[in-house]
Amino acid sequence: MATQTYHIVLKSQGKEGFVVKCLELPGCLSEGKTEEEALNNIQDAIRLYIADIKKEVKEKKARPIKVNI
Repeated sequence: MATQTYHIVLKSQGKEGFVVKCLELPGCLSEGKTEEEALNNIQDAIRLYIADIKKEVKEKKARPIKVNI
């Protein structure tokens, strides 16, 4: 399994726990009762998000395009 680095934002929700989102993947977020749980959950969410993108790319026969940034 390859390793990729993503930027996340972790916010405390007081007694509710923590909410965490991945900045590079719009809509990819998770939560947990503890910081550790939230961080573990966002890793799972990122894996599922990427797997879903790969599946959609394959099913829709998407074409790649190179963009200079």
